[in-house]
Amino acid sequence: MADFRVQITTADGLLYDGQAERVVIRTTEGDVGLLKGHIDYLAALKDVSELRLTADGKTRIAAVSGGFVSVTKEITHIFATTLEWADEIDKNRAEHAKEIAEKRLQEKKQEDLDHKLAELKLKRAINRIRVADKR
Repeated sequence: MADFRVQITTADGLLYDGQAERVVIRTTEGDVGLLKGHIDYLAALKDVSELRLTADGKTRIAAVSGGFVSVTKEITHIFATTLEWADEIDKNRAEHAKEIAEKRLQEKKQEDLDHKLAELKLKRAINRIRVADKR
């Protein structure tokens, strides 16, 4: 399978800059598989999803939250709000975040914004746990 250049960036900086054989990522329109020669493409990423990057015959999985993907003939850019590789996720920390979010959702005196934020944090924590289990 032919390689193509991929860069993955978050607010924390560049997380990956190298060649890949394949990238699979979930956009707001569904899963997209990217290979060398993919047509130019731009899409928003799902709020909570995972990324699979295959390079040198090995696949790495990451928990992703938000952002977008841009594909040109020269390079595929993934700009994620957050991205954590499965082997770097602190599963205990994710489970703790899940518990806190669940408790916040059970509270009755919440503002709409607090409730939505707690829901999003719960989704992200569950996604991180699910991805961490795939290591």
